[in-house]
Amino acid sequence: MIDGFNLKIQEAALTGESEPIDKDTAPIPKEDPPLGDRKNMAYMGTVVTYGRGVGVTVSTGMKTELGTIANLIDSVDSGKTPLQERLDKLGKMLALFGAAAAALVFGVGMLMGEAAADMFLTAVSVAVAVVPEGLPAVVTITLALGGQRMLKRNALIRKLPAVETLGSVTVICSDKTGTLTQNKMTVTVVDLPERSVEIDPSAMTEMDSASADDLDFALAVSVLCNDATLDHGAEYDSGKVIGDPTEAALLIAGAKREISKEHLYETLPRVDEVPFDSTRKRMSTIHKVEGGLPGYLLPLQNTPFLLCTKGAPDSLLSVSEYVWVNNSQVPLNAEWRERILEANSRLAQNGMRVLGLAFRSLEAPSSGTDAEQGLVFVGLAGMIDPPREEVKAAVENCKLAGIRPVMITGDHPLTASAIGRELLFTEQYDAVTGQKLQQADEGELLGLAKTTSVYARVSPEDKLRIVSALQSQGEVVAMTGDGVNDAPALRRADIGVAMGITGTDVAKEAADMVLLDDNFTTIVAAVEEGRVIFDNLIRFIKFSLAGNIGKVLIMLLAPLFGMVIALQPLQLLWLNLLTDGLLGLGLGTEPGEKDTMRRPPRNPEKGALERKDFYQMGVVGVTIAAVSLGLALYYYNPNNPEDLTWQTMIFATVGFAQVFQALALRSSAHSPLAISTNPLMVVVVISAILLQLAVIYLPFMESFFRLVPLSAQDLLISIAAGSLVFIVVKIDRKIFRR
Repeated sequence: MIDGFNLKIQEAALTGESEPIDKDTAPIPKEDPPLGDRKNMAYMGTVVTYGRGVGVTVSTGMKTELGTIANLIDSVDSGKTPLQERLDKLGKMLALFGAAAAALVFGVGMLMGEAAADMFLTAVSVAVAVVPEGLPAVVTITLALGGQRMLKRNALIRKLPAVETLGSVTVICSDKTGTLTQNKMTVTVVDLPERSVEIDPSAMTEMDSASADDLDFALAVSVLCNDATLDHGAEYDSGKVIGDPTEAALLIAGAKREISKEHLYETLPRVDEVPFDSTRKRMSTIHKVEGGLPGYLLPLQNTPFLLCTKGAPDSLLSVSEYVWVNNSQVPLNAEWRERILEANSRLAQNGMRVLGLAFRSLEAPSSGTDAEQGLVFVGLAGMIDPPREEVKAAVENCKLAGIRPVMITGDHPLTASAIGRELLFTEQYDAVTGQKLQQADEGELLGLAKTTSVYARVSPEDKLRIVSALQSQGEVVAMTGDGVNDAPALRRADIGVAMGITGTDVAKEAADMVLLDDNFTTIVAAVEEGRVIFDNLIRFIKFSLAGNIGKVLIMLLAPLFGMVIALQPLQLLWLNLLTDGLLGLGLGTEPGEKDTMRRPPRNPEKGALERKDFYQMGVVGVTIAAVSLGLALYYYNPNNPEDLTWQTMIFATVGFAQVFQALALRSSAHSPLAISTNPLMVVVVISAILLQLAVIYLPFMESFFRLVPLSAQDLLISIAAGSLVFIVVKIDRKIFRR
């Protein structure tokens, strides 16, 4: 910038700063200051909101800040999701196990004199039985249904694997403005010379009459010296405001005390003004006093004209000679001045934007700055973009769930620290700034990333470095953002989350998920949904593999008892279709466990299954094999090889055992027989039973599958034997608390 007058530029897309930035032509003494502090520079992609200016172009195209961000986006590659990596490892393990089992079955069969063609087909069937064929379908359907449920909770999934990734998140890096806060400036404190009054953000403030008169007097000054307008067709806390956000906050604060500009203008019409400029750092309006003043303004009833001023506190103090105390003016001595400066410093340290308020009686209107002399200082208005009411509880839920919340913002460090402390992100006083990050080497950066919960004045490169540092420490990172500057970090994060309301198209395109309400609480809800989905996928994998272990054991052990081919290839494939397909789909849609958000995230370094999971699957698989082979031995007659009742009993028992296994594996939050919690599970269980009975009893199907119809007694024995698996699974889950 080489020239300018009252120039303000909205740079939220680049810096995340919610307020427009005042620009000037003064050199910046700092070397390489953060983007948000470069007040003599204007950037492509930002918006002029006030004033005018002239500048010299110093960079174009890919050398602009937007171009730098575009280069960063191109340089970032998104890797596999935790689910994809885990399933990849599981698939390789199952492939090796299936090949070994098939070779073993083929070898045993050949040693026992069976035909090579029959044993080859059986070996291939065993290999197929090992692999959970329904896994891709169940994973896809489960993720899709999970995405649908998330949409009802205002989280739009753009990339399907992101649904599960949310459940593995260990760190949530969140923007501040609009996500953690309400994205509207709000007056929360009015500091008067003798008292400080906190204003309830959601209701009218109640107080004693003396405090009320002083507060109303100060708010009246702020409402009169104001160019914004408030639509009173709506409630004051949600009304539509036209004008500067700071002035809008003052209007809304007045509205909470039933002080409106329209009402005041009936007795105090504006007749002149002294506009704001960046040199004076204040503005003034002049009003004619026509009588009929409200009670809190009665001390001014004999004043011909009233000058109301607001601006930077130090600017107002330099032209003030009095202070307003208990409806009268007293000299502004050193003691009063020190008290006002101390209050200004305290409010600023709490991250607030502070405006001073003053007035003066005039005998005649004056439009020059000479009128701004000998003012009466009224008080300070402290305002901030307040946190969303529901976010604090969401942050606590994150911590209970073992997830570390981190705030990364382009706002001022004082503001970021204040919001971070209020929302329980951290107890640390100072936020780590982008400048400190830029000066840190890789080792120092890793140390900061491990301990820091609040970052301020960060650049796009800083955000990218923070996310990369967290990932290098084994964290699964969710990153939120709305601006163009957030896009590289959104792309790099394990799960990128863009804002649906305030987010730019670039941010949404780089993200995996879009928040339709721009609310941090929605992220936490989506994490819970992601955990439920992952639990269901693990539930299905354990169900499928345990059943497959049982089938493989049956095929391996049956020849030792003279039953060379315990199950025909078609029978094996049918059982897999029945279990992996139908029952697996039902398990994939179970509701969450009671402790879903009361346990730490799964270790991202571990595979899909833990050691205890393999033990559980082994126990269940052995149980299925034992009860099935036990019945087969009872019914097997080596003197009558044409009687296939023994094989039908194995077939029926394995099918019913897996039905009971699926019921026992249902979410512990509800009864295994509950219908309302998961109607789909009820449908698939009934369908599986009917299909199993159809294969056994329908003539054309029993001949196709080489089965024989069972008597009612044999069928009940098969069902009873299969129900033992239900008991074993329940005991198994109780022992391992899963």
